[in-house]
Amino acid sequence: MKRKNNLLKLVVLSMLIALGVVISPILRVEGMCPMAHLINIVCSVLLGPWYSLICATLIGIIRMTLMGIPPLALTGAVFGAFLSGVFYRLSKGKLICAVLGEVIGTGIIGAIISYPVMRIFMDKEGISLFFYIPLFVPATLIGGSIAFFFLRKLADTGNLPKMQKMLGSAAYADGSSVVSNTLTIAAFGAISFVLVEVVTNGGFPLGKELRNLNLAVLDT
Repeated sequence: MKRKNNLLKLVVLSMLIALGVVISPILRVEGMCPMAHLINIVCSVLLGPWYSLICATLIGIIRMTLMGIPPLALTGAVFGAFLSGVFYRLSKGKLICAVLGEVIGTGIIGAIISYPVMRIFMDKEGISLFFYIPLFVPATLIGGSIAFFFLRKLADTGNLPKMQKMLGSAAYADGSSVVSNTLTIAAFGAISFVLVEVVTNGGFPLGKELRNLNLAVLDT
């Protein structure tokens, strides 16, 4: 039985990797790839944090190799993928926590780590420590919201725990209502918006410069 579960996990992992590569160009600009976060969260909930980390890493490598995407394909995915699974497990199956793990892991940690990576490996000049936060956070909220409503529907119909048991993953009964979780996402989005505004509009010494550089990236 365990061998069958492991084989099924590998099949699902392969499907998510393929899907992640195919849909990654949707809504994408440099520093924003909402569909990657959708895949991260779905993989975290279905398979767990380690599988999600592998999924994000392989998708990033494929995108960098075949699509010419910069290292942001990795730094903007792997931390959120792992934390999404960890937060989901620690919360005993709260879908909203899987979303928050992605937002914190990618939107904050991944964004900050992207700064030295892009400076060193891509020789990107004129960027600051907080340059990618205003791009990464909205992307995680977009992808996270889509993932949340998709998984919420599976949970409400009872199919999510069935799929988890079939895969040999930890299965939970998330009793949170759509309304309460939607309000939580909206509140976190509002907080993230304020954070981004503070960072980009002078709350930090490099605020104005950061805002101008972000607008320049979006215009190219």
